[in-house]
Amino acid sequence: MEQKKKVIVAITGASGAIYAKVLLDKLTSLHDQIADVGVVMSDNAKDVWKFELGTDDYNQYPFKFYNKNDFMAPFASGSAHYGAMIICPCSMGTLARIAHGVSSDLTTRAADVILKERRKLILLTRETPLNAIHLQNMSIVTQTGGIICPASPSFYSLPKTFEALAATVIDRVLSLCDFQIESYSWGEDV
Repeated sequence: MEQKKKVIVAITGASGAIYAKVLLDKLTSLHDQIADVGVVMSDNAKDVWKFELGTDDYNQYPFKFYNKNDFMAPFASGSAHYGAMIICPCSMGTLARIAHGVSSDLTTRAADVILKERRKLILLTRETPLNAIHLQNMSIVTQTGGIICPASPSFYSLPKTFEALAATVIDRVLSLCDFQIESYSWGEDV
């Protein structure tokens, strides 16, 4: 039997709260594969969630939420052994701070820890078009072991709702974290 996973989820103020909601929903359903999920949200992330989703139910999930400046959170240290961090959605400002080692809040400190410990960091980036600075920062994070996973949904599963469309991206992210999930795969019947 595979060991249960400890995961960090950071939610920034980039547009795309639907991705964060679908991620938290799916992680809730994977409780048998999870030892712990620690969540940190920026103030802007809370505002964007309320604006885009029309609720403030982000605090109703069965995970521990940490203050954005709580450097005493367990995942602010590599000794806590969190195996993966998903930043969903990831703003270009957060990407830039991670790429240049600026640990100014819990999100960027946790990302720095994940990279230095050679664990899995996935940034679900939300910006278009991209400028040269964005691309250079993505390259830096990739060279240090992070994974840039643009929030680019797929359509070959013929999703019928916004949640199903967002799930095409989130399922890919969860697969990158080695979760066992049921998801559409190319070449299989829809």
